[in-house]
Amino acid sequence: QVQLVESGGGLVQPGGSLRLSCVVSGNIFRTNAMGWYRQAPGKQRELVARISRDDGTNYGDSVKGRFTISRDNAKKTVYLQMTSLKPEDTADYYCNADLILAGGYYPRNYWGQGTQVTVSS
Repeated sequence: QVQLVESGGGLVQPGGSLRLSCVVSGNIFRTNAMGWYRQAPGKQRELVARISRDDGTNYGDSVKGRFTISRDNAKKTVYLQMTSLKPEDTADYYCNADLILAGGYYPRNYWGQGTQVTVSS
């Protein structure tokens, strides 16, 4: 069974930093693109950042210059370093990954359960 488990969320003051982690487990042959999305109350889920297997990245406009996505393929882990956090960054953050399962051929898309980030004084 494939699992994506996020950690690192919490309460932080404006201007502060947090680092999110997402570990993929299960009978995985290969992790392709991985990413982070977020959903604030009453809003649609939006892209935060995405990283390809060869470390190509793209970011949502609202986080460019403040957030950095990275990955460790050996650990099947993706990270999101968040700095200069703002109250509008408050949301549930979800890990997403395109995975090829052992014995499989085409990648399938998976989501984690989410971790809450609250930016407030």
